[in-house]
Amino acid sequence: MASQRPVRIAILGLGFMGSTHGKALRDVAGAELAAVYSQDEKKLSGDLTAVRGNLGGPGEHMDFSRVTRHRDLRSLMADPHVDAVDICLPTDLHEQVTIEALRAGKDVLVEKPMGLDGFAVDHMVGAASRYGRILMTAHVLRFSPAYIALREAVWPGKWGPVRFAMFRRRCAAPTWGGWLMDPKQSGGGVFDLLIHDADMCLHLFGKPESISATGYSDPANGIDCIDAHLFYAHGGVVSITGGWHHAGEYPFSMEYTVSLDGATVEYNSNGTPPTLYVPGQPAQALDGGTRDMYAAEIEHFVESCGRGRAPQLCPPRESADAVKLMLLLLEARSRNGRKILCSI
Repeated sequence: MASQRPVRIAILGLGFMGSTHGKALRDVAGAELAAVYSQDEKKLSGDLTAVRGNLGGPGEHMDFSRVTRHRDLRSLMADPHVDAVDICLPTDLHEQVTIEALRAGKDVLVEKPMGLDGFAVDHMVGAASRYGRILMTAHVLRFSPAYIALREAVWPGKWGPVRFAMFRRRCAAPTWGGWLMDPKQSGGGVFDLLIHDADMCLHLFGKPESISATGYSDPANGIDCIDAHLFYAHGGVVSITGGWHHAGEYPFSMEYTVSLDGATVEYNSNGTPPTLYVPGQPAQALDGGTRDMYAAEIEHFVESCGRGRAPQLCPPRESADAVKLMLLLLEARSRNGRKILCSI
């Protein structure tokens, strides 16, 4: 029996996330990089040494000698040697390019946030259904060992429901991608960065009953922060806090503390691995595996394409809900702490 042909993927955009996905693809069985798209000739040559981001080291040279290099999206969408596209373009382009790709018969992996507003993400989900293609948003936290460990501790229900939790993520305002600083393109710092944690809360705990938020935003100085609270019907309260701080040396970090009825789970990227604390027992390190999270998310997408089935671990409807929740949290921030119903 002949082996199945690998899924031929085109990466659209060769900035921080595009280069990160390109490197991860090397470790994904059943996939091959077939094409790239950019309007930057230096990047199309494979010279990504100028690429920077808030994780990882400097960019590198990549060998694009055996892949098709597109400068025009129409030619890429018409390329019969491309089965799927990996969209790593500015967020304001996600809806349009996703719809074009789905219409052209391509499966789509699109970077988070899925889109800028509720209409956009609903349009994308509807198009995937209409054209019978796979759509997945690259919510990489669902594939991160630290957050896999948390999911495996929470989901069995052994320790009871969540009572209090805090998810924190912060970094310096980005200087590596000019579009990120434009809220019309990125949605702003809180929206772009903390959607990771909003998605994780929906994934682990479901939709809250109501929310509130306070914070501060001064885009001209690179500050965009929030302290938001999600209130659940069973009495649990979950905090999502952080955002962008002044550009420069301020470091990236992420952490969580999740207190359930019978245990607490804690993690901090600055040195505390996922750890379970149970009264009367020694602290227990949790194992979420060692798989690179970017390779794992692309692998899940490729497997979904091969089966012709919507991604089970990261379904597009949940990614759409994460966008809607973030927009609601920003609305709540403008009300300075007033509790509002979660209407997503």
